Amino acid sequence: MKKLDLFNDQQQELANLAKALSHPARIAILQYLASCNTCISGDISDHLPLSRTTVSQHLKELKAIGLIKGEVEGLKMRYCLDKPAIESLGSTFNTFFGAIQPQNEECC
Repeated sequence: MKKLDLFNDQQQELANLAKALSHPARIAILQYLASCNTCISGDISDHLPLSRTTVSQHLKELKAIGLIKGEVEGLKMRYCLDKPAIESLGSTFNTFFGAIQPQNEECC
């Protein structure tokens, strides 16, 4: 048994989501895609202070966790936010932080 197996599915899912968001480049990519309000064709690195290779790696991570969609369009990739996944992410974090509100204002 792995130590990871000692934690429930909800804890593991939240940790995976947090890990996917743990790099500022991924946050910047999500913010950029959200600001465009449409699918983006072409190289996102043209709009961020990151190399193509770096952007590509971060896009791969965001796509693996399901926060963005990407599909081939001719010679370019087309990216956009996965709206249901983003809404679910917000709900998951809201539920988590709502459940861990401090009960004692005078602690520490």
